[in-house]
Amino acid sequence: MAADSLPAAVPAGATFADWMGERLARFEGCAERQLPAAAAPPQRLHEAIRYAVLQGGKRVRPLLVYAAGELSGAAPAALDSAALAVEYVHVYSLIHDDLPCMDNDVLRRGKPTVHVAFDEATAMLAGDALQAEAFRVLAEAPLADERRAALMHELALAAGTAGMCGGQALDLQAVGAALSLPELERMHRMKTGALLAAAVRLGALAGDAGQPMHALGHDRGRASLDRYAQAIGLAFQIVDDLLDVEASSAQLGKTAGKDAQQGKPTYVSALGAQAARAWAQRLHGEARQALAGFDGRAERLRQLADFIVLRTH
Repeated sequence: MAADSLPAAVPAGATFADWMGERLARFEGCAERQLPAAAAPPQRLHEAIRYAVLQGGKRVRPLLVYAAGELSGAAPAALDSAALAVEYVHVYSLIHDDLPCMDNDVLRRGKPTVHVAFDEATAMLAGDALQAEAFRVLAEAPLADERRAALMHELALAAGTAGMCGGQALDLQAVGAALSLPELERMHRMKTGALLAAAVRLGALAGDAGQPMHALGHDRGRASLDRYAQAIGLAFQIVDDLLDVEASSAQLGKTAGKDAQQGKPTYVSALGAQAARAWAQRLHGEARQALAGFDGRAERLRQLADFIVLRTH
């Protein structure tokens, strides 16, 4: 699909699978073109970056960017930049999380982790470079200067000590500890939820310039999207905790049962599987209810909430 023809509304008759397939193909093409060429020096670093990013993962964060962008009327090329940026930050975090100094894992997205396939130093640099690349693509996004700055600010907050990095620090400190439910929720809203919420916000901020988001005014629309993002961000982590004990490594594409092996507190260890699943379902309902004031342009966000909570890997 041409860059200027990404539909702003749900096409008649298109299924969620069709929509997701088109967006994933679009994202992969953008990433293939935007990432440094493997043959360009330093080749080994560029090979590691491309190995980590391309052809792997569910791409939930880019899909949230595209879905929120449809709601806000964002230009397709601006959404491409935001989708790349949020996924680059996510992948950099996975590379670093898998290192021996953190989770020490050997399997990610169905293949050896970057430090196993390459080496620890290259993996560290690949993560560092992807963080820089994320802000480069946002700085070059086809948006007004103030809008680009707003997107970079949002991503920086989600990735920093108040978000993903801070949550990872709390996660490492929690090994072997018993956390209260509020402490567990805070940790995961930072570690996992912040970047998922940022994906929704980036898609909304890439559009919505000077126009209401459909049936709701600007402020009410943003508040509704924030409620949706907060709900699906936490639901995603609860489902991850459930899958860690219920799915196989082959299904997950990463090492199953690792949280229990490492003594990490999870929603399953804190609540039990049945209560954790019930909480995820409540959050699922909250996410869908948050979108009740929007029209059909929010349908892909609703379907992504279903996909996140009902997934089996």
